[in-house]
Amino acid sequence: MDSFTLTEDIDVVCVTAKNFPDDVERAHIHLHVILPEKERRRFFGISWKDQNGKIVYKAAADLMPHETAEKYGLETFRIKKGPYNSFYIKDFMEDPESIGRAFQLLIAQHEVDPDGYCLEWYIGDNDVKCMVPLGDKYKEFTGLNKE
Repeated sequence: MDSFTLTEDIDVVCVTAKNFPDDVERAHIHLHVILPEKERRRFFGISWKDQNGKIVYKAAADLMPHETAEKYGLETFRIKKGPYNSFYIKDFMEDPESIGRAFQLLIAQHEVDPDGYCLEWYIGDNDVKCMVPLGDKYKEFTGLNKE
């Protein structure tokens, strides 16, 4: 497990999977079909449990400077800057369940934001950085909550 800090918010457009985990790949494929300039974008997966304990999953990508979410008819989400705990997984497709195991370890940490989310940052074609934001108590302890 590593520490990682996002230095700026990232505004993304999203496609929500109808069912987790069955429709995750379908949501990513749909997003890739809609968006041009794939080689210049960052792609993400964002998930959390809703009030009923059901996992909500969104395939996401950042916008190019000349784009708007309305242009594609997609919903939006803001990935918050700040400190995260993370795991880097090389060649995740060799063991797709490694993502779930990484998040189980990450969300078990006491410093995790209880109102946060799980963030997958896809790097290249085969790697993923699994991340969870840290909570306010951790930020206060380290002084990271000061702007």
